[in-house]
Amino acid sequence: MATVSDDYAQIDISTEEKDKLVAEVMRHVLFKTHQTTGCPIKREELTQIVTKNYRQRALPALVIKEAGDRLAATFGYEMRELQRTRAPSTRSGRPSQQQVNVDAKSYVLVSKLDPEVYMKYVEHKEAAHVSGFAFVVISIVHLSGGKISEEDLWHQLRRLGLNESDENHPVLGNNKQALELLVQQRYLLKEKLSGPEGHSMMYELAERALDESISGKLKDYISQVVSTSTAAEVD
Repeated sequence: MATVSDDYAQIDISTEEKDKLVAEVMRHVLFKTHQTTGCPIKREELTQIVTKNYRQRALPALVIKEAGDRLAATFGYEMRELQRTRAPSTRSGRPSQQQVNVDAKSYVLVSKLDPEVYMKYVEHKEAAHVSGFAFVVISIVHLSGGKISEEDLWHQLRRLGLNESDENHPVLGNNKQALELLVQQRYLLKEKLSGPEGHSMMYELAERALDESISGKLKDYISQVVSTSTAAEVD
């Protein structure tokens, strides 16, 4: 059975060169994740780090895999590849094959640490409001059957004191941009639809929101809210 070392030997690269490439990919993933507030990183970006000075076709896949393994072992992060449940539609209403190919080759970092350990030693307290906003929006879309119009979504958010015209929210800043960030982070899929009454914008849950690590917590939270409300009504 071939080992990772054998794979590298077959493409004629030294251990030192390989380790340098792996470290560069790890560094890029960590800094890009922090810089873009957790937005997906295209596989193409990571491939270019390797192919900048090396032309071996099999090398990028090996380096990216080892970088993922080391991120898990060193920092407790899984470098998870995102796969769209379906592609966004084009204006003609048909999925764009190019969009499918690009989106299928993206990665996000997902913590595999115990939640209490992550909250105590890793999570930035100033970013908690962003996580809270994401959880609220995902909950609203989930309770709407996984899909909701932009108008109805903002109607529900206004009930929580969040107005789409507010560009200076004391916590979120620009509320519309905060919502758009959830699309960039692939928690939501945004789609423009045409109908008899004109165009409308729809939001639905994207692959990160559908991941079991998120959907499981969401269902538990909703169950607790329903149980609490029911108990209050009985009392």
